This record gives sequence, structure tokens and C-alpha cells, in this order.
Amino acid sequence: MKRTHLPLNALRVFDAAARHLSFTRAADELAVTPAAVGQQVRALEDTLGVVLFRRTTRGLELTPEGETGLEPLRRGFLEFEEAVRAMRAGQTSKTLTIAAPRDVAGRWLAPRLAAYAARDPELRFVVLAADGGIDFTEANLDLAILYASGPGDNEGVALDDGTLMMVGREEGGAEAIAWPGWAVTEGPRVLTVADAGLAIDAAAAGIGRATVPALLAAGDIEARRVADLGRQPGERRYWLVAPLPQWRQAKVRAVVAVLTGD
Repeated sequence: MKRTHLPLNALRVFDAAARHLSFTRAADELAVTPAAVGQQVRALEDTLGVVLFRRTTRGLELTPEGETGLEPLRRGFLEFEEAVRAMRAGQTSKTLTIAAPRDVAGRWLAPRLAAYAARDPELRFVVLAADGGIDFTEANLDLAILYASGPGDNEGVALDDGTLMMVGREEGGAEAIAWPGWAVTEGPRVLTVADAGLAIDAAAAGIGRATVPALLAAGDIEARRVADLGRQPGERRYWLVAPLPQWRQAKVRAVVAVLTGD
């Protein structure tokens, strides 16, 4: 069944004018001019083919047609308000699903989510491993962290400036530790591991030196597990990303603000 196009703005103006029985007071409520209220009412009357108000010596009065439609209209507006509340309640649910590379999830994301959750005991997080590409159309995701040159087709904000750091133990070996984000093409390579986090662990064990995102190594430097042996710019960064519909959600905006320090 085809739905009738509803002139919702004009109906809202009609409701305000009917409550006040005054175009002037309705205009004050709606923050428009009395002329605009009158124009909307006349347009609604033309659309419906009825007269809704008449002017008398006592002021503005509703016609029988206006009286007949007013109560169902107000019930309808209450239903609209209930629908909006329901949609907002779903959008502001306390559960948020984030996909992130395993090393980022453990070294960087988890401590920040724990601190955020401590401020609100109702918060719940689901963290999924994302060591490859992310497809928001196939996963029930609110947000993802990617190591890439940009956010791609999604909305996004960079979590770091792309700086790479060489880490290792002062007394450890000088051989390079490779991982998918850092291919060793020159000199001796002692080990290849699955991600930057494992590269840091290998460097901390004295096996060799790893060149990894400074974002991931910061905690290990602070804990003196490894030493900062030099820095250089990188072509990729960690990006916090989501499609525009998810990005607009209040719960996503809140966690983005926390993770980016805004």
C-alpha cells in the first residue's frame, strides 16, 4: 500500500496554532514569524481541501474539521516521539564492538578501554581480531583500527603521526626482526614474526632489533623492556575508522573522543 505524503512541518504548525489559538503565540513557540505560521496553515488547508481555522470577534477558533483531526494528530506526534526515543536508546546502547590488530588491542587499546569503562560500569566492549582487512558490511562492527596510509572509504581519525621506532636491548643482538609491516631487505635478519607486538617481545628478549610503530612501543619503552634506538617517519599510521552511519552514533563519538584524547 502506497503511503500518503504527509506535510509534517505544516501539521506541526497547525498543532501549535490550535493549542494557542493564536498565530502569534504559535510563531513564538516555533521561532518563526506569524506570517510563516499563517502561510503553513493556508498551505495545509489547500492540501486537505478544508478550512481549519476561522476568525471571530473572540479571536481564532478551530472549525469542526480542525477539531476532528486534532486529537489523532496529537496521538501521532506522541508516537513519533516514542519512535525517536526508541531509536536513540538503541543508538546509545552501552555495548560497542571494535576490531583491531591483536598487538594494538593488547598493547594500546585494552588499557584505554579499561580506563574508560572504569568511569561507567555499564559500558561493555567487544574487541575482535582484525589482522587483515575489515568489511563493515559482513561484521557487526561499530569501529575499527587499521594500520594504513589513510582511512580509505570510511570516516576516520589518525591515532599517531606514523613515526617508526627501532627498539631493542642495549646488550642485545643487532640483527633485524621482520614483521609484515617492516620487511627486512638489507643486512642480516634473525627472525620473522606475525606482528609488531611480537617483534617488540623478541627485541625485549635480546634476539635482535625491531622497527615498529612508536605508538605500540611507548609502553615497553616506559617499562624499560626495550630501549629507543632511533626513529624515522613511516608511510602508514594507525587509523580509527567507521562508515559514516556508525561514525555519527553518540556512543562511537564518545569512544573516539576518549581514544584520541579530545
